Amino acid sequence: MRILHTSDWHLGRAFHGVGMLEHQAAFVDHLLEVVDAEAVDLIVVSGDIYDRGLPPVDAVALADEAMARLAASRARAVFTSGNHDSARRLGFASGLIDHAGVHLRTDAGSVGTPVLLDDEHGVVAVYGIPYLDPETLRRAWDLPARSHQAAMAAAMERVRSDLATRTSARSVVLAHAFVSGGASSDSERDISVGGVSMIAADLFDGIDYTALGHLHGRQQVGERVRYSGSPLAYSFSEADQVKGSWLVDLGTPGELAAEFVTAPVPRRLGVLRGELETLLEDPTLARLEDHWLQVTLTDAARPSDPMERLRTRFPHALSLQFAPSGAREDDIRSRAVAGRSDHQVALDFVAEVRGSVADDAEAALLLEACDHCCADLDVDTVVGA
Repeated sequence: MRILHTSDWHLGRAFHGVGMLEHQAAFVDHLLEVVDAEAVDLIVVSGDIYDRGLPPVDAVALADEAMARLAASRARAVFTSGNHDSARRLGFASGLIDHAGVHLRTDAGSVGTPVLLDDEHGVVAVYGIPYLDPETLRRAWDLPARSHQAAMAAAMERVRSDLATRTSARSVVLAHAFVSGGASSDSERDISVGGVSMIAADLFDGIDYTALGHLHGRQQVGERVRYSGSPLAYSFSEADQVKGSWLVDLGTPGELAAEFVTAPVPRRLGVLRGELETLLEDPTLARLEDHWLQVTLTDAARPSDPMERLRTRFPHALSLQFAPSGAREDDIRSRAVAGRSDHQVALDFVAEVRGSVADDAEAALLLEACDHCCADLDVDTVVGA
């Protein structure tokens, strides 16, 4: 059986203000092309179909189109919900949709009930485990602890109990979780409970293939336990990641082969750091002129109109940060404010972000602003001017 493993579509998400729906639609086109070109039998989508629980209508329309096209394709499809999805909304009409060959597994109560497929080697049992909230399930499942480890262990007990009744069946598990050994990206939402978010990879021991979602970089936690990662980059921490899906072949019991199929890249990401004039003049940076960029300026004094000037050469610069060279290690964020007036704090802020202190007129204007904004009966005196 040939399986295409993908996850974390995050339909409806923007990237630093840039709408991504067009590029997400191109990824869906790519998936359908792979299904046909590689004779895929099953596509598994391991959660975070949407970027939020109440997705925008155009994201819902794209998901509807994707599922309809998959239903008309040669492949069966299994979707699970992730921590960004509303399980109830995503799972609406799942019983009806099952009959089209697209299986939405979003209800924790159905864990342990597989989608069954057949090939020349026998039965493949596909178990979709939606994102499991430990707090919600603690009483319902009588969990021994309020942790993701406890919730996933209970889910896998249900999977193994059902699998034990299916002689010689091969198994596929979809799970949306942070498995120990995986590396995270900045674009993932924290799912920790009391500081504990990870689960042990050995919970999936004995499963022929575990298709993970949640972490946005492709990775192999074990030979049979893998993350596909997100199909598009959703943070600059993912600039060096290769995006795509795993193409997995299940042969006879115990046989598995996998290769990574790269996805289309709408625009590459880049990270730049340096003084503004250097970035604008350095000829070696020409290769980055068509990239989406995160830029950190190191000028000792903040330049005027920095983003506008950057975009004269790098029109797709999206994120701008400042890290002045020679800046004090004890920056303004680490200084105590107790016992100091609002005016003093404001003057420090000006000096920090501009690289020079406020002049007399600016200090007086800041003093007036502080007195108008605060219900403070004590009149501050001009300091630091």
